[in-house]
Amino acid sequence: MHAEHWNDIFRTTTDAELGWYEDNVSQTLKFLDRIPTTLPLEIFLPGAGTSLLVDELLRRGHNLVLNDISQAALDKLEERLASRKSTCLEAGAEACIQWLHHDISRPLPAGLPPVTLWLDRAVLHFLLLESDIKAYFDNLRAVVEPGGYVLLAEFSTDGAKKCAGLELHRYSTGEMADRLGADFDLIASEHYTYTNPKGDPRPYIYALFRRRPHDPYSGSYPA
Repeated sequence: MHAEHWNDIFRTTTDAELGWYEDNVSQTLKFLDRIPTTLPLEIFLPGAGTSLLVDELLRRGHNLVLNDISQAALDKLEERLASRKSTCLEAGAEACIQWLHHDISRPLPAGLPPVTLWLDRAVLHFLLLESDIKAYFDNLRAVVEPGGYVLLAEFSTDGAKKCAGLELHRYSTGEMADRLGADFDLIASEHYTYTNPKGDPRPYIYALFRRRPHDPYSGSYPA
């Protein structure tokens, strides 16, 4: 992916005009509500952008690693959160947010904490090179803890072939599962048609996976 392409988009386009903009994030939250926990989640967003989902996750008390290839997007997001006086930000951003300006198709920097959930809405499908896709899943496996979850929401195989002027790699649940590997079990999946700000339908596939808990006796993951 190219950082300047995304910086130009976020600098010249209002949030509500972005092709992936959602003013209602209930589709994603519906899948998050399937994760059985009463504790705050440690969540990695590989393409946070300026999504309103971030506001809702903070409202729910979760801790976030907000990553994006676009520094312009992260700057806009930080400014918005500060203007809304997020409880988290009032306590200091380090209390619940780690900001990460990084190309997710490159190895993640050392020292990132393990996470309970990897949450990707509309990022993975922009990676086209096999090496970039492999690196993405290597990064995912490096930070998602045993027993943790992965939620992928990408253009489905019958979805649009382009977005934001770029070609896409469209996904099925089967390909997602194959790329995650045998350590991950499918919990739920759903075809969902999102209507973009121009009124055009965009078929997505949402899939929630769980990484198998580590077996301390065998030193491996149970079959």
